[in-house]
Amino acid sequence: MSAVHHRTAVVDGHEIFYREAGRADAPTIVLLHGYPSSSFMFRELIPLLADDYHVVAPDHLGFGRSAAPAADEFDYTFDALAGLTSGLLDHLGLDRYALYVHDYGAPVGWRLALAHPERVTAVVTQSGNGYDDGFVESFWADLWAYAADPGPATEPGVRAALGADAVRWQYLHGVPDPSLVSPDTWEHDLALLSREGNDRVQLALFRDYATNPPLYPRLHDLLRTGTIPVLAVWGRHDEIFGPAGAEAFARDAPDAEVHLVDGGHFLLESHLDVVAGYLRGFLWRVLS
Repeated sequence: MSAVHHRTAVVDGHEIFYREAGRADAPTIVLLHGYPSSSFMFRELIPLLADDYHVVAPDHLGFGRSAAPAADEFDYTFDALAGLTSGLLDHLGLDRYALYVHDYGAPVGWRLALAHPERVTAVVTQSGNGYDDGFVESFWADLWAYAADPGPATEPGVRAALGADAVRWQYLHGVPDPSLVSPDTWEHDLALLSREGNDRVQLALFRDYATNPPLYPRLHDLLRTGTIPVLAVWGRHDEIFGPAGAEAFARDAPDAEVHLVDGGHFLLESHLDVVAGYLRGFLWRVLS
């Protein structure tokens, strides 16, 4: 089994932590995590890929082991996170890569693909939304309200997402056997979310999330070119990004491969082998 290295790089003056494994001359896959997690969510997937692929999994600024400057010292937007990710990939000399996107990783990944479509060899989306179809209204109503009118009337609804019950729910909802999900997952996330000032970081990104859906038509145009193969593997019971979000990729991406799995939002915690099987088969077909 390939060794996994834990490294940092300075990008635009900010320390970015990333996990790296596999041969540098192998095809690269970049793993982009979502909220409220970090590259820690890929800790068991990386060794399953690294024998055949060069794997890079960064922590977004403000998450995991990357730097977390205060919200009044850095403008936390998805444009900014994508810019830092692009800078890291340039720092590593990577100009061709597949993208694996989850949750927040999707809007970061879409920006990378739209800026440099010639660099992207494939897209794997695991509950990484690219269509309005995927938004489950009961989950998103508070965030849309806060993004439209930030203030004391709307902030409590989104602040609830920073609490222990909400983070635990993200990991356990829709999982037929919750005992498969280690409590270490949400406890790890909570410890990092609870750092002083991190609530303001997350609130800034909640406000900025509304900038993502307007990018979707450009993403769909790109997918219709057929130059980027797409695999969507999704939790059938995901109550954040519903399965319609996975099925929608088949509208625009020719020969899109869509799989709905009997799980929730964090499939790698309950269905690692299933996801890895689909992923390895897809990558072998499109990158070999």
